This record gives sequence, structure tokens and C-alpha cells, in this order.
Amino acid sequence: MKDRYDVLIFDWDGTLFDSIGWIVACLRHAARESGFAVPSDAMARSVIGLSLPQAMQTLYPGSSEDMAQRLAQHYRALYNTQTAASLGLFEGVDTLLRDFRQRGYRLAVATGKARAGLDRALRETGMTDLFHATRCADETASKPHPLMIHQLLEELAAPPERALLIGDSLHDLRMAQNAGIDVVAVACGANSRDELMELGPLYCLETTAELAQLFAMETT
Repeated sequence: MKDRYDVLIFDWDGTLFDSIGWIVACLRHAARESGFAVPSDAMARSVIGLSLPQAMQTLYPGSSEDMAQRLAQHYRALYNTQTAASLGLFEGVDTLLRDFRQRGYRLAVATGKARAGLDRALRETGMTDLFHATRCADETASKPHPLMIHQLLEELAAPPERALLIGDSLHDLRMAQNAGIDVVAVACGANSRDELMELGPLYCLETTAELAQLFAMETT
């Protein structure tokens, strides 16, 4: 693994950032405040990784633009009452990323968050200068469309075979497959190990920090 890739592309929520429970709570709150049926935890988790408009449309197909905007407003109003620092990165993630950067890997983020949300999270977790490139769902196509991967690879001048995506959701894995790049799944976020393994990632780790051990392995 350690000699196969130049670019490591990370999802944010559920992969680097321990926010899945909070996102589920905010989605359920938004539905309740907007007068929609409140989704189950499983249904709410199933849309994490999509852009917020696409997530709302998936949960409530056929809803009007006004209703979708109302849902999004209620979601953001509650979500922004918590700082990124209070939610926090997963244990070991900060050390992992800084070690990868020191070893010469180019690091990127591909996220369903909006640009304002990611920039706020990077600033509040002290990671603003850690990544070489980032893409958000409101400036490109939402997952699982491969456009954000293609844009990142173009910006970093990297061929697909030298890039690896690390993600916690089925949307991440499908995006990687659509972009023609390898993917490692982590079962600490939106989807379970069994669900992730159905899409055939190279590996499925329990935590993102375990990636350090994977990259310490000799190439076979």
C-alpha cells in the first residue's frame, strides 16, 4: 500500500470527523420543525454524504423547492449551534494526516458538505493548511457522481491509479468506483461493515486511524 499511491482523498463526516450522530439528530429535527415525517436513524444515516439538497430530496421525494429550503434552513440552524471543536476529529486522525503529509503524500477532501461548512470545520479543528485540495458538494456534482474526484485529480495532476479514496458511506464507495480509483472503507461512520463490504473495497477498517498500519505494510 505505501508505494501504490501519491494522493489520499478523504471524506470528512464519519471518516475524519465524528459527526454522524449529530447529523442524524439535525436531520430529524429539520423534519419535525418542517412538518415532515421524522426519518428513522437508519434512513437519516443513509443520506449522509450526499449534498444537503439531494439528501432532502432523497428523504422526501417530490417535495417543493420551498419545502426543501425550509428543511435545509432548520437543519443548518441546529447544526451550527455546535462547533467543530466540540464534535471533534476521530481519535488518531490528526496525527495520521500530519504523518502522511510529512511523508510526502498529497492530501485532499471530497465531501458532501457545503464550502462554508467545510471551511468552518477546518478552521475550528486547526486543519486549514493540512490539505492540498478540497471539493464540496455545492461547487461540483454531489456524490456518487465522480466529478469531484476528477476535479481533485486534475488539480493535483495525479492519474487515477495513483489515488486512493477513504470513506465511510456507500456514496463514497460508489463515487470512487465511478471515478475509477481504489477505495478503503471505514466502518466508523454512516454505514456498517456488512453494507460497505457489499461494494468490494480493498479493505474495510474499523477506524480511520488504522490506515497507518495499512500503509506500514510492505508492498506485495
